Amino acid sequence: MKTIITNMCLIKNSEGKLLFLNRKKSTWPGITFPGGHVENNETYLESVVREIKEETNLDIYDVKYVGRYEWNSNFPQTKEIGLFYFTSSFKGELKSSIEGECFFAYLKDINKDNYSLDFDIILNLYKDYL
Repeated sequence: MKTIITNMCLIKNSEGKLLFLNRKKSTWPGITFPGGHVENNETYLESVVREIKEETNLDIYDVKYVGRYEWNSNFPQTKEIGLFYFTSSFKGELKSSIEGECFFAYLKDINKDNYSLDFDIILNLYKDYL
């Protein structure tokens, strides 16, 4: 069995707004938090820092591990494991990427109909940080 490891990071600014990504990819579109795949040559922490930089242009630090979620992939004999992180420490100018539009907003202002697949489960993992 093959295992794919991904990451995601909830970033909260000083106003209490969360950083969302409105993903464009047809395989997993909708509102979620930024993140991506762990590459072979990096640690899990290095991966989440790199992914956030690529998708948002922000440099994150003081990153805390929150938990994990696993699911069966759409690929045969493949398991996916998502590692979840949190930070309120970042610097840089927010810029969207080819992954989708990035923006800060309060969770209450996000339409649930626009959530990505399993985003309800992801939010539950972050309940202590919302």
